[in-house]
Amino acid sequence: MDEALKENLMGALENVIDPELGIDIVNLGLVYDVDLDEEGICEVKMTLTAMGCPLSAHIERDVQFALSDIPEVKAVNVNIVWNPPWSKDNMSRYAKIALGIPD
Repeated sequence: MDEALKENLMGALENVIDPELGIDIVNLGLVYDVDLDEEGICEVKMTLTAMGCPLSAHIERDVQFALSDIPEVKAVNVNIVWNPPWSKDNMSRYAKIALGIPD
């Protein structure tokens, strides 16, 4: 997958907002990787801010919807992982500022 397509996929994922924090999942550092194979299957490796997140199904659905707008994407698999664990260190400077977390 070329870098421009990967940037396009990540850009689409920036439209997925964590409903509890009001910041997108990319700037929160929840997306670990995104890949697209030759058949158009998009694999999203991501985590959530906490295990047992009650909104995980909502976020997964939003991820699938956001990526479905990209013509190369035929299907989306969301793989929620817990290792490495998420921490506020994963967050972008923008997300930290928006949430009032010291850098």
